[in-house]
Amino acid sequence: MTSARPGARPKRLRFDGWIAGLGTAAGVRLVVGYWPLSPMGPFADVMVERADGRRVLLAPSERVADFVAATYRFDDVVICPVAVEPGRERWTVAAGPLRLTFAPGPSTALGRLLRLVPCRLATSPGWAALCDVPARLLMPGVRTRGSAGSGRREWYAARDLRVVTTAHATWDGTDLGALGPVWPPVRFGFGSVPRRPSLTRVVTTVELQRERRRTQASKRSL
Repeated sequence: MTSARPGARPKRLRFDGWIAGLGTAAGVRLVVGYWPLSPMGPFADVMVERADGRRVLLAPSERVADFVAATYRFDDVVICPVAVEPGRERWTVAAGPLRLTFAPGPSTALGRLLRLVPCRLATSPGWAALCDVPARLLMPGVRTRGSAGSGRREWYAARDLRVVTTAHATWDGTDLGALGPVWPPVRFGFGSVPRRPSLTRVVTTVELQRERRRTQASKRSL
């Protein structure tokens, strides 16, 4: 991992894409990241919190797994193909044991407002700080900035918001049940996704600072 030299400006990495968050009747909560633009090239990953609270990362490569696991907290890391096919009316996800399809609705009123904010302003740390308090009040568990793992800082710029209207998910062939809220909030980082199942257009910035040693989650490949 990169460490900032004394007096050097911390390095900032920007990830431009979408985050889908949804819950299931089985108590499994899913957070899908789809990143067409990133410092590591296009990729997708899935964060899973099981009903028993165990947190699992499904990542497509060692490089992605190492970066994400150093930024967030997981009990298990599984390296496996992660394929996401976005669509206007339906998204499909295939990642290791997970198969998921979901349908996003049109942009919400908040989503339409977010699209009006100029990108340069929306992606600035100051704007994230300004939006943090109203985000927490409107959507409990949601944060727009905070401290991530390994001494990193992170902030989110939401650019659009769509409600997920229907979904179907299986894990190792077992149906996870009906679409439900993301509740309790997921515990991968300093904040959760909205409680209501949603698809958010987002630009995420991770600032690398002093890297700290941390306990590694168990890692395996499929």
